Amino acid sequence: MGFVDSTGLRADFAVRLSELYGTEVPAYTTLVEVAHEVNSDVVARLGAEAERLGSIDRVTAERHGAIRVGTREELAQVARVFAAMGMHPVGFYDLRDAIGGVPVVSTAFRPVDGEELAKNPFRVFTSVLAVADRRYFTEDQQRRLETFLAARELFPPELLTLADEAIDGGGLDEEQAERFLTLATASFELSPEPVDRAWYEELEAVSSVASDIGGVSSTHINHLTPRVLDIDDLYARMSARGVTMIDDIQGPPRWQGPDVLLRQTSFRALAEPRSFREPDGSIITDELRVRFGEVEARGVALTPAGREVYDRMMVAVDDALAGVPRIRAAEKAAEVWGSGFPDTEVEMAAQGLAYYRYTAARQPGERPADVPTLIRDGWLEVEPIVYEDFLPRSAAGIFQSNLTGEGSKDATQQAVELDEAWMAEVLGRPLHDPYELYAAQSEASLASALEALDASDH
Repeated sequence: MGFVDSTGLRADFAVRLSELYGTEVPAYTTLVEVAHEVNSDVVARLGAEAERLGSIDRVTAERHGAIRVGTREELAQVARVFAAMGMHPVGFYDLRDAIGGVPVVSTAFRPVDGEELAKNPFRVFTSVLAVADRRYFTEDQQRRLETFLAARELFPPELLTLADEAIDGGGLDEEQAERFLTLATASFELSPEPVDRAWYEELEAVSSVASDIGGVSSTHINHLTPRVLDIDDLYARMSARGVTMIDDIQGPPRWQGPDVLLRQTSFRALAEPRSFREPDGSIITDELRVRFGEVEARGVALTPAGREVYDRMMVAVDDALAGVPRIRAAEKAAEVWGSGFPDTEVEMAAQGLAYYRYTAARQPGERPADVPTLIRDGWLEVEPIVYEDFLPRSAAGIFQSNLTGEGSKDATQQAVELDEAWMAEVLGRPLHDPYELYAAQSEASLASALEALDASDH
């Protein structure tokens, strides 16, 4: 019998989840089709240049999912399921402190090895409800939430057992793999179980995210995101097809220089039929708007120094756009952005603003002694390292753009402390630092390139 390793499990799961989500949210299929059209056109126009941030095969297969769980136990369990697929927790995101504020903290499960990312970079942004945060939930609501959440089972014991076997053995035999993938996919399928109307609406008054997590008997894929090479073109094409998009593309503006970090947008959450249990016990069919179709464009990963510039320029763009007519907003944003970042990859690398892989390219004349000059003078060629992670401001912006109401937050109450150490303790494994992962790739390639230049001197 054949063996399916963690990479195979991850790739197959991403495909199955995409098929499931396409049946549940048909507009997602349209989004994927348009993304493929845009990507094909970009490759036809730019050729090899279009693949500087990943091969077209990788970009075409690439997805990120988003799920929401309610308790420490559920978070620890889903970590085991993802670990079976070679996906590890990377980064910590506190969306309570992002613009608008959403009562969750999050991490992202993804591959961390460069080769594994190239094979299949499937990642899942995973949020857990901050039930003890008094700014959102009263003591009574916390107690009832914990009781409700403790009574449900998101991941069956058989799935968790198979996940542990896959972790220990690096994969599963074909029969076990099929069972694991079937159970894992089913765990994120939208449940037909009736929703308790009164309970759901009580939580929705706090946050639509809270009701989506704590007001239902199961979890589900909240969105599944394809990657596109020209997000502005996709936005226009989706709108032309009559799909209602959110107002903005989240993240940095489009400009003439290198794409950095992450740009995201989505179509608005669609009305989906759901069964509700009314206070009198009757079951009726109504609609919920909680799931949407997100799409993303990824750029080069920024260093801490680059991230400081990024954060400063995001504020500068916000300030500059105040009162600017929408028709001129994109032009103005690009102008402001260009005042902060250099417009070439060579200069981004030389100034230490972004992470790159380096290869030796000997030039005539005497070799410079310092790395920035080696880069500027062409002795070191640069290839961008793609940003694999997320932005709290953008994630919160997408969440907020698709919420059904404003929600409520009592800023006079004390926030509960939930941080990286808390998340690592819950998961029973360390959180990887995104900067360390990117730096390790960049530093290893730089050392290799400098060795190659040394060898060519002799």
